Amino acid sequence: MRTPIAMALASALIAGAAHAAPAPVAIVAAPSPPSLHALPASVSGRVSPEGAGYRYQWPGIYFEAAFEGRELYFKVEPGEVILHVLVDSARLEDMVKPAPGWYRIGGLAPGAHTVRIESVSENQSGPRLFGGFALPDGAQPLPMARRTRQIEFIGDSHTVGYGNISPTRDCNQDQVWAQTDNSQGYGALTARRYNADYRVHAISGRGVVRNFDGGAGDTLPAAYPYVLFDHAQRDTAAAWQPKWIVISLGTNDFSTALHPGEKWASREALHADYEAAYVEFVLGLRARNPQARFILWATDGANGEIQAELKTVVARLKAAGESRVAFIPVNGLTFTGCHWHPSVADDKTIADALTGIIDAADPGTNP
Repeated sequence: MRTPIAMALASALIAGAAHAAPAPVAIVAAPSPPSLHALPASVSGRVSPEGAGYRYQWPGIYFEAAFEGRELYFKVEPGEVILHVLVDSARLEDMVKPAPGWYRIGGLAPGAHTVRIESVSENQSGPRLFGGFALPDGAQPLPMARRTRQIEFIGDSHTVGYGNISPTRDCNQDQVWAQTDNSQGYGALTARRYNADYRVHAISGRGVVRNFDGGAGDTLPAAYPYVLFDHAQRDTAAAWQPKWIVISLGTNDFSTALHPGEKWASREALHADYEAAYVEFVLGLRARNPQARFILWATDGANGEIQAELKTVVARLKAAGESRVAFIPVNGLTFTGCHWHPSVADDKTIADALTGIIDAADPGTNP
């Protein structure tokens, strides 16, 4: 027979269990996951499918999915990356150079959830591979609502977000990599204001015809057509039809002096080559994106040379019949990121300037 004291203790235990705090949502390594079922991802960015995963190299890639259940698994493949993991729009702990393998997101309440994994680092050294999402028995995939708006951002390190979260301008290369956060770059900030999907096609140090200090490697227009930087596969994704294409190129073409042996005998020859190639690049983008509007922007760096050249490019585009193009001079940035690059505060300033143009072109509407 249960005594009154025993009954009281039992009641207290039951009441305590009923009011216990739920387990926190957390990411844990799952070396031996249960039977799993692939959950297709909605991907924004250029990827090459590989098994249940996706190989990518351009910055700013993100993967999303929706499901019903209390846990989700995802796989990280070898390769140094920084991943942001968000569940129901709440950001969990960041994953910096995570060990390859399966990871479990647990502690979820019963019901429908969304997950988003953002790759926020730059990957010039080689492609990375996200292994995909998976669900355990009992969980169900749900359709992922796609955004109807799309914006594309093309550029160099300013568009990558190079060192933008750094507290100091003095950085070694490891610090640059660790302090680069594309999700806080001006492209992501602008897109979030309109609930738009975005793509970032940018490589630090690259220009229109000349890379930084005359360095080797593809210029940005040469790399642009391809899914990965190896030129093996052209991007032919018909579903990507941005209404706005934002371009910032020229810092690397003009921020350093010409060296003996470079192809341009004078600054004037560099100007002519830059102008012709930039116009050709934009007209090629126009042919692929007949509905798009263009915004070309530049800082006041290189003693105003970049902005002067970009004004000439815009004038030539308009003379060629391109009417849906705008030029924005962006002045007064603090450049307190790594190696005198834009900071997150500067990224907000740039995003504000872009938003002003977009809102003026489409008053009362979004992209």
